[in-house]
Amino acid sequence: MNDRIVDVEWVAERLDAPDVVVVDVRDAWEYEGIGHVPGAVNVPFDTFRADEHGAAEAGMLPGADAFAEIAESAGIAPDDEIVAYDDTHGVFAARFLVTAELYGHDPARLHLLDGDYSVWNRSQPTTTDEPGTPAAADDASSEPYPAAFRADGPLIDREAMAAAVDDPDATIVDTREEWEYEEGHISGAVRLDWRELVDADARTVRPEAELRELLAERGIDPDDRVVLYCNTARRISHTYTVLRALDYPEIAFYEGSLTEWEREGGRLETGDSEPGDGETDGNDS
Repeated sequence: MNDRIVDVEWVAERLDAPDVVVVDVRDAWEYEGIGHVPGAVNVPFDTFRADEHGAAEAGMLPGADAFAEIAESAGIAPDDEIVAYDDTHGVFAARFLVTAELYGHDPARLHLLDGDYSVWNRSQPTTTDEPGTPAAADDASSEPYPAAFRADGPLIDREAMAAAVDDPDATIVDTREEWEYEEGHISGAVRLDWRELVDADARTVRPEAELRELLAERGIDPDDRVVLYCNTARRISHTYTVLRALDYPEIAFYEGSLTEWEREGGRLETGDSEPGDGETDGNDS
């Protein structure tokens, strides 16, 4: 895999690098009370997540101005390498990285810590020191963070999602749990619970050979256009990050996910059904 996902040693070797910012997306009480990676800045999940009534460009994105303020407060510069982590197998940290990418940060400079805080804590030092002001945030001469929504990025809207349903070259992937999938999923979607990509005991992403075997079994081919969704675009962030680490070239990210799809009357299938079976009532998609 490429360095979209990096191990503990990779991060430890770069903690003192001036262009590397480690971002802890856990709640402040965890960051301060339980401990954190030395030098990491705290950007809790809720701070970069709009609610459904927020002023986001799409779905639950926070908006470009809000993300610029977050980045500046965290001392993140446009050319920095960002490493994000949480304590939930990386799903919340991946959401931060996808958000940064959608607002223009170079994807090659975005990294997910393989595992989470628990993995780091097994072999590396931690601290409960009070967070200081990042040097870049404290530098009056630093340039504002130039956040701008990437219209040419991986995010797609409902109309593009509807088109993908009828596209034979698109593989639609539902990253939710099996019971959620059976209760209702977009027509033709393949089920791939995001947690299947994680070794629950090691808390790290499964080995590359296992990942490729699993994806092949589900018919998620790197030659196809892969279209991801869940309920509110959190879980697909982790799957998106893993597929990018595996060099899948064309991945679409349906930010609205089922929350928007159902609200707008999109059809759903129920059960472990083949395309066209078990559709629920609703408007044509």
